[in-house]
Amino acid sequence: MAKVTSKLQVTVPKVIAERYGIKPGDEIEWVEAGESIRVVPARGVTPALDMESRLRLFDAATERQRARKAAGRHPKNPNERGWTRRDLYDRDRAR
Repeated sequence: MAKVTSKLQVTVPKVIAERYGIKPGDEIEWVEAGESIRVVPARGVTPALDMESRLRLFDAATERQRARKAAGRHPKNPNERGWTRRDLYDRDRAR
C-alpha cells in the first residue's frame, strides 16, 4: 500500500514498477474507472492499426490536403506568401 504525500505524490511499489517496466522519469496516466482509479503506464508507442484503418486515415489526410490547396492556403511558390521576413521586424515599430 502506498501513501499520498502532502504534495499529492504517490510512490509506485517496487514490485509493481518492475513488473510493468516503470522507471524514474516515466509518465503514467490516472484513469477514472467508476469508484476506483486505474494507473496506466503511458507508452510512446501507438498501437498498430490494421491496413483498412491505415488506408482510411491516409485517404482522410489526403482529402484535407486537397481542400487546403483548393482554398488557396498553400501558394505554389513559398516565396509568394504575401509577407516578407522584413515585415516581421517592422510590424511593431512606428512608421
